[in-house]
Parts: sequence; C-alpha cells; structure tokens
Amino acid sequence: MRSIRTLATALLLATALSPAAALAQDQRPREPVIVVSGEGDAAVAPDLAIVSLGVTETRKTAREALDVTNAAMTAVIDALRKEGIAPRDLQTSGLSIQAQYSYPQNEDGTPRPPVLTGYMVSNTLTARVRDLTRVGAVIDAAVTLGVNQGGDIRFTNDDPAQTVTKARGAAVRNAIDKARTLADAAGVKLGRILEITEAGTPDMPRPMMSARMAKESADAVPVEAGENSYAVNVNVTFAIDP
Repeated sequence: MRSIRTLATALLLATALSPAAALAQDQRPREPVIVVSGEGDAAVAPDLAIVSLGVTETRKTAREALDVTNAAMTAVIDALRKEGIAPRDLQTSGLSIQAQYSYPQNEDGTPRPPVLTGYMVSNTLTARVRDLTRVGAVIDAAVTLGVNQGGDIRFTNDDPAQTVTKARGAAVRNAIDKARTLADAAGVKLGRILEITEAGTPDMPRPMMSARMAKESADAVPVEAGENSYAVNVNVTFAIDP
C-alpha cells in the first residue's frame, strides 16, 4: 500500500514539474498593471569647488624641464596652503614627461628621420576649495606663480544626500501623477504600487567653467557658483483595480 502511495506522489510531482505544466502556468492571465517613469530634481547651492591647475614646461633635457616644473608647482602648493587650503584637499592628479620631436623633410619633400628637440613636462594639481569666496583668489595666485594649464572649475556639494532624497520624493510623486492621468484617461481605477525601482544612480551634474588665465590681470578671477540640480529617475508599477 505504501509503495502505491509513493508511486502516486511521484507521478503527481512529475506532472507538476513537466514542461507542459510550467507552460500552462506561464499562460495564466497576468495581473493588469500600469508602468510609468517619474522624474524629479532638487537644487542646492554648491559648497565645494574642485579646481584643476597645471604647469607645463618644455626644455632641452627632461631633467631641466622637470626641475622648472617642480619649482613652479612647489610654489603654487605653498601659496594655496597660505590661502587656507588644507593638505588633504590638495592632490597631484597628473604627471607626464614627453619627448618632443621635429619632422624635417628633404628638398624633394621626402621625410627625414625625426629630430629630438626637447622634453615637455606637465604636472597637474587638483585643489578642493571649501570657501567659495576664495576660488578667484586661489586661481589668481596660482597663475601668478606659474600655472599655465587647466583652470577648470567643478562646483559640487560635499554631501548631497539630503538634496538627492528630495529629488527621489519628487520623482515618485511625478510617477504617481502620471499613473493617475493614464488611469483616468483609460477609465480604470488605479491600484496599489507593486514595484518601484530607481533608474541608475542619481544624476550628479557637474557644471564646468573655464576661468580666464591671464597673468596680466591684476584682479582676482570673477567666479559665480550658481546652483547644482540633482536629478533622479524612477520606474513605478501600479496595479489596476477591478
């Protein structure tokens, strides 16, 4: 008797797990839903400026070019520290040594072997300026001491979490408004939320501006920080009530 029951149980399990049974389950009517995307953003004044400052020099030898570049960048770093920039906010972001060549030609226009003319050394420093009122003075002091490349400014926020949270709330509200509009237009009743997903990471805009780098300017570089807008996108699935 026990063997008969075991056989019957095995047959039931085999039937339930068969491809035909699985296909039948997949073909059951799906719950009607409304799927929408929502967008939201929130703005906040930046509290941090990230400035790129570079020194590039070309000399006959790599040693000479490196020495000149090192001296200029050391003076720049000392000046930035005097401007109140903490050591943790100063970081070397690039250093390169490149051979420079000329490409002469024969009288008939055919190329001759390249001729080594010197070496170009570039040293790039990234500075985080937390007092935005000092950004112009920082750039002006750096240019005076030898910075001749860079000058790009990225305004951002040290901790944008609270602003991103506001943007998330706005994105969900926007999705709900869209779903209600669609449900009203279709003559159906909007049901509960079944799923919410955030589409990727929050959009962290990094507005860029290029500061005018002229040594002849006696005044500090004028800088306007403006606002940062953080954007969030969500996908929301709603049930449709009968």
